[in-house]
Amino acid sequence: MRGDLPDRLPAAFSTPGSSSFVDFLASYAPDLLPGRPQVPGGALITVTPHATTIVALTYADGIVMAGDRRATMGTTIAHRQIEKVFPADEFSAVGIAGTAGLAIELVRLFQLELEHFEKIEGTLLSLEGKANRLATMVRSNLGLALQGLAAIPLFGGYDLHRRVGRIFSYDVAGGRYEEQDHHSVGSGSVFARGSLKKLWTPGLSGDRTVEVALHALVDAADDDAATGGPDAIRGIYPIVARVSSEGYERIGSDDLARHARAIAERRAQQPERGSAS
Repeated sequence: MRGDLPDRLPAAFSTPGSSSFVDFLASYAPDLLPGRPQVPGGALITVTPHATTIVALTYADGIVMAGDRRATMGTTIAHRQIEKVFPADEFSAVGIAGTAGLAIELVRLFQLELEHFEKIEGTLLSLEGKANRLATMVRSNLGLALQGLAAIPLFGGYDLHRRVGRIFSYDVAGGRYEEQDHHSVGSGSVFARGSLKKLWTPGLSGDRTVEVALHALVDAADDDAATGGPDAIRGIYPIVARVSSEGYERIGSDDLARHARAIAERRAQQPERGSAS
């Protein structure tokens, strides 16, 4: 038969089925899914690189998501330029905190899931549907999370039906929660949330929202050793993305450097007050 020829894909690749790439992979090659491998003996793993603080906030035209660039391994800085914010598709973004390797693998699979759905169905999955799909994928990693290999995403995007920006957070069991206005995850999230509460206001412009997000990461880095702030000497700045009706847009280093300088100048003028508005 033609399907048995060595230069042909297996029949599973041409058989009509689910629009979910994860479901297809679970039936064809389940060992490739994140969360399927188990650590022997139930040992707690603490020496893998971990990604830290991610913030997301809404503004008049959508959302802004930002993540610092530091990954730590215990008390050591494992990486200074890790990327923690990614486009999920044209109208959504996903940020990662937790075990870096698993989190990045989760993001790549999620990107494939959304691309596969669009190719099969001929349309984009709704933002609500994307958030639900991601929750299912996080839940599949529960076994490894209980052994210390947790990967926690922060998801957000522009809802084409409601015409607003929306943000979703998750727990290790795959629980999905819609957040209002702003949110942060990771080791520096407590400090970042405090900054966001002071600086966020309804109807922010896109440029001002980028500055508020960067300011929250600066405040987190000020108190959390695992969070890295802007590094002007090395030219390393957080990954900041804006998602609106125009789609996903990554903010350039020149704009981030400008905002970082403005924040540093304001903090220098009021050193006793910590963060400045």
